[in-house]
Amino acid sequence: MADKKVKVTLVKSPIGAIPKHRKTVEALGLKKMHKTVELPDNAATRGMVEQVKHLVKVEEA
Repeated sequence: MADKKVKVTLVKSPIGAIPKHRKTVEALGLKKMHKTVELPDNAATRGMVEQVKHLVKVEEA
């Protein structure tokens, strides 16, 4: 059984965001605008994405 993945893309700059959101974006592995990372689809990842949903775009992989 294959693990589910999600693609997370940074679409808005975290420069003006609160420090907690900036650290969350960095912890997701997003360093530059319009870059995409593939992450496991689990509760921890979903919680982090939910926190910065205004900065990222999420797709099922």
